[in-house]
Amino acid sequence: MIKIYHTNVETGKLEMLERIEKGCWIDLVKPNHDDILFLTDSLDVDTSFISYLLDDEEQPRIDYDHDKDIRMIIVDVPIHEKKNSYTIVTTIPLAILIIKDSYMVTVSLDECDLLQEFKDQRIKEFYTYKKTRFTIQLLYRTATSYLKYLRNLNGEIEQAEFKMLKATSNRDLANLLNIEKSLVYMVTSLRSNKVVLERILKGNIIHLYEEDNELLEDAIVENKQCIEMANLYREILSSTTDSYATIISNNLNTIMKFLAGITIVISIPTMVASFMGMNVPLGFLMTNEYAFWILFFLSLMLSLIVAYILKKKNML
Repeated sequence: MIKIYHTNVETGKLEMLERIEKGCWIDLVKPNHDDILFLTDSLDVDTSFISYLLDDEEQPRIDYDHDKDIRMIIVDVPIHEKKNSYTIVTTIPLAILIIKDSYMVTVSLDECDLLQEFKDQRIKEFYTYKKTRFTIQLLYRTATSYLKYLRNLNGEIEQAEFKMLKATSNRDLANLLNIEKSLVYMVTSLRSNKVVLERILKGNIIHLYEEDNELLEDAIVENKQCIEMANLYREILSSTTDSYATIISNNLNTIMKFLAGITIVISIPTMVASFMGMNVPLGFLMTNEYAFWILFFLSLMLSLIVAYILKKKNML
């Protein structure tokens, strides 16, 4: 799907266009082969240069086409993804192309909150025709978007710790493993993004103005902070997961021990009734009219004694 945006110079409002114009922002979301062909034909871009953007495993990097004056920056951005009834945080590549200093193109394989913030004009001083500024803003918002996802994951870890003492289900443990998987995706992507940001900071990729340079440095700082937070959460989660597994095992052992104790206590009346029901002489009980109640209270007393002993041994 292709959408074309342009900032109105007079009003400063973001508007949608029907066709490509200089200074516009071309946004491709979930592009197919026809979308790629339309872009390459309209902007005179080699198909081979951007066709691999359809690969969801594309790594963050920087590429050039000096002959046609095209610069491409690929970074990973976080999104939520549904897998096996669980929602995990994964990352997808976001390609930023600056074409002939006249057009700005973004290519993503799925909808992401990052770009929606620009479309909703929630970003200050965002203009489609200021391509360098727009690029740095995208990189900065990419770095800060990880913070939001990390805070959400931290909240899930805290909820898991709250439930830990009563945990008996493997589903609770599986949820923690999915959080850990999310953190692995994020750490890997953040480290790759770090390399791209530091290369851009050298000023060889795009010309940086003073304000842009400061914003890019802020993006690098935010990215490093995200890496540190993600690593910290991974360590906490690793410890929590080990504790979780141990507690689940202990809780199940406690339940099994309790059930074993109950089985022993309940089996006593059954044993007494079985012995008394045998075809053997039982003395005065054979003719005593209170034989049933005698056996009942005998069974009850034996059960209570055994229950007391098991309770003292912490089996009930």
